[in-house]
Amino acid sequence: MEYGGSEPGVTAVTPAMAIKILVAGGFGVGKTTMVGTISEIRPLHTEELLSERSVGVDDTSGVESKITTTVALDFGRITIREGLWLYLFGTPGQDRFWFMWDELAVGALGAVVVADTRRLQDCFPAVDYFEQRGLPFVVAVNCFDGAKRHDPVKVRKALGLDGVAPIVLCDVRERESVKEVLTMLVTYAVGGAFKDHHHV
Repeated sequence: MEYGGSEPGVTAVTPAMAIKILVAGGFGVGKTTMVGTISEIRPLHTEELLSERSVGVDDTSGVESKITTTVALDFGRITIREGLWLYLFGTPGQDRFWFMWDELAVGALGAVVVADTRRLQDCFPAVDYFEQRGLPFVVAVNCFDGAKRHDPVKVRKALGLDGVAPIVLCDVRERESVKEVLTMLVTYAVGGAFKDHHHV
């Protein structure tokens, strides 16, 4: 544990804490965008051009304009308040990179599962993964341009969630929207059952 507050004349010592958060979900759902929107540092993206060998493996229906895919991870950082940082790790969405998930999950406080209502089934594997490992997660339904607004109750039913994990509508391109999702996750993961996500 590191300690801050070393400025002259400052006697209070503020403990500094870094919290690891995973950002998961299906292929092309907005994970990289979410990390890039909120990160205070230039986010690290490990991407490759979609190659011939991914044709027929990575389903690009609905995301035809996407020409890159995250093969390792996206990494970003956000300061929630003085002395409290979230380090975000965007997980690879394709099955062939799942071997990396166990390593990425080590030491994580929780996860955000980004969902696209056009392809909700794409986030089933991530939901199953975190449920099986008992890692707290929230489902962030990405409301992009032209997206049909779905009732979170219906999304919960469609995902087969047990009624515990919070579901929030968000826009991964909007900083405040992403910050609300992350604040909700931290509150939920630290405080147990989440009560009122409108007033975190």
